[in-house]
Amino acid sequence: MRELAEELLRGPNTLTSAEREMIAAFVSDRNDCGFCHLSHRAAAAHHMHGVYEVVDAVKRDYQSAPVSPKLKALLAIAAKVQISGRDVTAADVERARREGASEREIHDAVLIAAAFCMFNRYVDGLATLTPTDEQAYDVMGQRMAQEGYVRRHV
Repeated sequence: MRELAEELLRGPNTLTSAEREMIAAFVSDRNDCGFCHLSHRAAAAHHMHGVYEVVDAVKRDYQSAPVSPKLKALLAIAAKVQISGRDVTAADVERARREGASEREIHDAVLIAAAFCMFNRYVDGLATLTPTDEQAYDVMGQRMAQEGYVRRHV
């Protein structure tokens, strides 16, 4: 699972790691998975030099958040995937294209949203303890942003 998260969130892509982490945090919040939401929120913020305000604005109302129109369109698709992939319409995909999203970016937004629905259920199904200390998530997010998810052995 870590390898998949590494590829989805940090692998080569035209979406930034911050944008992909925001999608992960957004879907995790909608799934009420505190651990995943807070850790990926912190990782997204640390990809943006520790700025949490943008990530928090996406959580509150992604349509009015200070992110690109392209990311808003991709978040709209992710929100629908979080409920059911069948809720995504041709109009949703066309909106993303009009806002500049490539086919790969649309594909990856759907894949991140779908994968995080699975990851959230996995984490919650294991009754993963959710730390209550915000600082713990900040440290975790900084490590995730700098080092990734897979520990490399040399």
